[in-house]
Amino acid sequence: MEKVYITGIGQVAVGEHWDQSLAALSSKAIRAALKDAGDPQPEIVYIGNFLASSISHQANLGALVCDAAGLHGLEGTTVEAGEASGAAALHMGYLAITSNMADCVVVVGLEKMTDMVGDEIEAFAAQSGDTDFEGMQGLTPNGMAGLLMQRYLDQYHAPCESFASFPITAHANGVNNPFAMYRKNVDLDSYGKAPMVSVPLSLYDVPTFADGAAALVLVNRKLLRDGQKAVLISASEIATDTLAVHDRADPLAFDAVHISTTKALEKAKLTRDCLDLFECWDTPSIYGMLSLEAGGFAERGRGWQFATLDNLALTGRLPVATLGGIKAHGFAPGAAGAYQVLDAVQQLRGEAGRNQIASAQVAMTQAISGAAASVITHILRKM
Repeated sequence: MEKVYITGIGQVAVGEHWDQSLAALSSKAIRAALKDAGDPQPEIVYIGNFLASSISHQANLGALVCDAAGLHGLEGTTVEAGEASGAAALHMGYLAITSNMADCVVVVGLEKMTDMVGDEIEAFAAQSGDTDFEGMQGLTPNGMAGLLMQRYLDQYHAPCESFASFPITAHANGVNNPFAMYRKNVDLDSYGKAPMVSVPLSLYDVPTFADGAAALVLVNRKLLRDGQKAVLISASEIATDTLAVHDRADPLAFDAVHISTTKALEKAKLTRDCLDLFECWDTPSIYGMLSLEAGGFAERGRGWQFATLDNLALTGRLPVATLGGIKAHGFAPGAAGAYQVLDAVQQLRGEAGRNQIASAQVAMTQAISGAAASVITHILRKM
């Protein structure tokens, strides 16, 4: 089985790009990634996207993106896995290289949320959950997260402020990231005063929809060049759970996180102690907490004791959201999983600037769709 390397990365700043189209955003990210990789000739382009056909009224992104990037005639395909679509596209690229179907693949995560304004966006975003039993009843993604957070508080008697570690950490790390949407610190006092979005979920517990595109170039060993800062993909694993949360034996278990994490570590032949950073799904905050527990980093019901500011910091036991995470980056759903991997690559290449984790060798990224109905985990290693 061929090994897979990331040799190029490219991104646009997450934000409100009113004057930029899906084609323009994706082409900027792809061209930057190809240039970073030394301009190889890709054979396949996988586009991770969740909502373009609904919000942007644009399907057939394979043709759109390839044409805009000047990659005429190439195979281009959209990959959809809800909010984890960017990571799912990377998984497809990984499989294409390992199976010898291609020597070079471009992966791009893409979303343009500003193509629609109004409450209807929430209805489209809810499509990553169960439409019949959740969406049709008016339950939004934030509504579901609020219910899970309240159950967690009631069941484990955790203090509400224990969830503040995720947004405080993300915003602190986002300050030094020029591609992040929010580059301002948040403190515990601000967190406590934030307005409620879906009780007990506050404004600082949830992501902000935005536009974005992040691209990665994947190659096999024979296309590696001397002097390239290549990063090895040691594992790429997808796991699923029931789509409807009410069908689960324990809604706080996040079984797909456990399965995906365990399989990825086994495939990479690593333990949790080997990880130098974890780009987790840090928002809504409750999902970050449940991911730590389901992933085996903390005991069930005690994630809030592990997820302290000291432990999650760049110098902590398990650094998360090292360049702002989803919370400070801004949330471009179809691109979020690709941004996570791009941030991890920057850490492993020693290009994270003031946020650089000393001697970072191994990173894990994890993208979540819905209430952890689909979970995609990647483990990356410095070459």
